[in-house]
Amino acid sequence: MKMVNATEMLRAARAGGYAVGHFNLNNMESVRAFLLAAQETRSPIILGVSGGTAKYMGGYRTIAGMVQGFMDYLGVTVPVALHVDHGTLQEVTDAMESGFSSVMFDGSALPIGENIDKTRAVVMEAHARGISVEAEVGGIGGEEDGRVNRGEFADPRQCAMLAETGIDCLAAGIGNIHGKYPADWEGLDFALLADIRARIGGLPLVLHGGSGIPVDMIRKSISLGVGKINVNTELQIAFTEATRQYFLAGRDRESRGFTPRAALAPGLEATKKLCIEKMELFGSVGRA
Repeated sequence: MKMVNATEMLRAARAGGYAVGHFNLNNMESVRAFLLAAQETRSPIILGVSGGTAKYMGGYRTIAGMVQGFMDYLGVTVPVALHVDHGTLQEVTDAMESGFSSVMFDGSALPIGENIDKTRAVVMEAHARGISVEAEVGGIGGEEDGRVNRGEFADPRQCAMLAETGIDCLAAGIGNIHGKYPADWEGLDFALLADIRARIGGLPLVLHGGSGIPVDMIRKSISLGVGKINVNTELQIAFTEATRQYFLAGRDRESRGFTPRAALAPGLEATKKLCIEKMELFGSVGRA
């Protein structure tokens, strides 16, 4: 099966009252873990790639080839979208030319007029290629690829304006942040989320910074129109902790436990397990 764009899976999620998980790739093990989790649970899935990950893993074309190659090798039959996460115009262009099926142009730091103009241009180019587009209003707080953003609450009027560009989903800041949430975090602003929903119709909303948000808030977000939830930090922690325990237990000194495949296998399994737990929470299991 070939990769698909995210449009139909997000429309189905919106209509069905569930969300599709967006899980960020970080290495080869994460590619395998996420695809195995999706196939096992019969869940649609979106694989996200940040600019930093693209550089680490050899560029967008290398990643697209790796993902499609693994899909073919593993016999994946569920919908898989390969998506640029928080892309610049150059990153979005490079990814579209390299086989990605979905992109996010993040113009949230720009004046709203410029954000709208550039997003509209991306939509025209992407849709001509059959590629879905995500945009953002109100910068998501936290750290992404070394850039720290304190976060902003989205203006519902600007959300409505950006929705008119023809995008396929919209990320709007409602108090969510990337990375670990601080102890004094005040939670998501559901009144703001409801206001945004009322202004953009059936357009699927995206919740970035899904790691660590309480279960009840995740479920309420989905009920208010969130159709895509991004998770990265929790999965990175799960991978690292499982790998740490492997070495602490001295398993690298047993037989051929020193091989990289053996040493990274627990991290892969931990990543897959947590990915499935998130799919169950989001309600996407069995929806493929």
